Amino acid sequence: MALEQADRGVVDAVVVYDGRLLMVAAQDGWGLPSGAPQPAESAEAGAARLVYELTGYLVDGSSVLRPRGATRDDVARPAVVCQLLSQSPSAEARLTPERIRWAPFAEAIDAGLPEAVRDYLKGHTPV
Repeated sequence: MALEQADRGVVDAVVVYDGRLLMVAAQDGWGLPSGAPQPAESAEAGAARLVYELTGYLVDGSSVLRPRGATRDDVARPAVVCQLLSQSPSAEARLTPERIRWAPFAEAIDAGLPEAVRDYLKGHTPV
């Protein structure tokens, strides 16, 4: 699998564990950990770095989500699925613990997430 090159802009990290999605406090509620990738940093590497810097959780960015019918060139703001590698955050996180939460998929789906992320969560919701 080729790594997706992140253009200027923002990348969102989609960290899932045990039927829950990692969310961070945003100006208007809760959102995905996100931020700008470094120059020449892939979307996957940028998402993993941002999750660690913001939350202290170690993750591995694995794949970029795309809305149904989208091609590689259609994704202006990549959302990267990240696998959780540490169950406890490091103390070096920029955000305090009360600004980080694990939301159940059912709740997260209704939180105004991008279409590709909602579709991913719906496809992975435990029955």
